Amino acid sequence: MAATPSLTRLDAPGTPGAVILMLHGGKPRSADVVGDRSASWQRTAWMARSVAGRAHDGGASVWVLRYGARGWNGGADRVADARWALDEVRIAHGHAPVILLGHSMGARVAVHAADDPSVVGVVGLAPWWHDSDPVHTLAGRSLVAAHGRRDRLTSFAGTRRFVERARPVAAHAELVDMGPLGHYMVKGAGAWDDVAVESSLRLLTPAG
Repeated sequence: MAATPSLTRLDAPGTPGAVILMLHGGKPRSADVVGDRSASWQRTAWMARSVAGRAHDGGASVWVLRYGARGWNGGADRVADARWALDEVRIAHGHAPVILLGHSMGARVAVHAADDPSVVGVVGLAPWWHDSDPVHTLAGRSLVAAHGRRDRLTSFAGTRRFVERARPVAAHAELVDMGPLGHYMVKGAGAWDDVAVESSLRLLTPAG
């Protein structure tokens, strides 16, 4: 049975100028609750702790969304979870700009929710994108996608196709080739952390 979504907040000191909202991965279909032992949740929470210091130095808080259930399940509920989190950002920080930083399914959630008025960009790590996923939501926003060529769960070629579709619509769209890295961001963890936080802060610079 699905649960209420929740947020873990790693807030920058003082009044942050922006928020990096992290969206973890999941499964194509599952109604299971996202527990503390969920590998997808743990990996994203680990990254959040690893990059929070640099994000804070750049004036951004790091928030991590925990979905109401593990599965994409057609997308509507997970996108609703992300929109709830974006509303929570506005309650806390007004109209501070937001970067959606998603891994795997989280990157899919991100592009569906990117049309929110607070969102200025999306960073997708080993994204799970389908050819039917929208790019119109990225109009006027920036996109960075990072993918390893040894990913056996999601497709480097599919990510490249999505970025190409987004280019005519987005303010900026780029693909970062992570070379011989796989899906789970354990091998090469430092490189994944670097591209995550550096891309997020770079996309926030025009909004600053």
